Amino acid sequence: MMSMIARSLLIAAALLALTVAPSAAQGRSETIAVPTLRASITVADDIVRVGDLIDNAGSAGSIAIYRAPDLGTTGTLPVAQVLNVLRSHQVIGVDTRELKEITVTRLARTIDNKEIEQQVARVLEGRHGLGRAGNIALTFDRDPGDIRLEATNTGAMQPIGVRYDARSTRFDVTFEISNDAGTAPYKLRLTGTAIETIDAAVLVRNVERGELLKASDVLIERRPKAEIGNDAAVRDSTIGMQVRRQLRAGQALRVADLVKPDLVTRDQNVTLIYRTSGLYLTIRGKAIDGGAEGDVVNVMNLQSKRAVSGVVTGRGEVSISVATPRAAPAADATDPNSASVKLSSVAPNAE
Repeated sequence: MMSMIARSLLIAAALLALTVAPSAAQGRSETIAVPTLRASITVADDIVRVGDLIDNAGSAGSIAIYRAPDLGTTGTLPVAQVLNVLRSHQVIGVDTRELKEITVTRLARTIDNKEIEQQVARVLEGRHGLGRAGNIALTFDRDPGDIRLEATNTGAMQPIGVRYDARSTRFDVTFEISNDAGTAPYKLRLTGTAIETIDAAVLVRNVERGELLKASDVLIERRPKAEIGNDAAVRDSTIGMQVRRQLRAGQALRVADLVKPDLVTRDQNVTLIYRTSGLYLTIRGKAIDGGAEGDVVNVMNLQSKRAVSGVVTGRGEVSISVATPRAAPAADATDPNSASVKLSSVAPNAE
């Protein structure tokens, strides 16, 4: 009798265990599946859905409940407001994790102003006399600023329309940027003016005719090529040069504005240097002309009172090279052009 009772109790315990085990497993499963708020999210399109805000949203995950922030920006949602919206869609029992707000960031592709300028300059490069892209200065009719596109607009900026008028310097360029989502590509039209610029040597101060330029007088600025032409002076070559005319501060220097400085001026007392092989002679002279290094000038020899020509070789110095007379070559008996000499025998004197 007792054994039968014990057997019955064991069977009952086994059945109870089989009944409780699935219930416990189901309880654990339900605990894992509790909807839980996320502290921050990122979205790629313009809609925020239930599944973006909470984990384990289930079938409600695709329900749209908010409009996303502007492209490339971040906004916040109060948790209390979010819970009210979720309840209206029968999403309850959400674990808030004691959050007060949720941050929402809208993904975007940003093309900054510098990249836009570079792209426009590249498509205009070499058109109608424009030079290299790096030398083209652009002025937009409307500053494009930084452009934000959908994150799916991953394509390169492809020019689909380019116009440039060299006379007015105006451009009209349209780009197209493809979209990975299969939607229509984004089109960007830009208009304005484009001019070619060059490095120019620009005066820092006013200078008078005949002044010599110092390093502190000249700096480098980008200037329109049309303003200077092909005669722009290179800064390093302007140092120590003499200006031909009065120039004002801010003026770009041309090669034609500069000359080598006069090392000899008219009526200046100079040193005449006679150079010849084995001879170096200096005497006093007076310049009849002025000139820079390498120029040929006339000088009065104060000793002989004769005018001579020489080359300016230094400040107050004029050099005269004297040709060395060449000795006449000795006659060669074997030379057929040389005069023949007759030889005659001389008879011995008779003794």
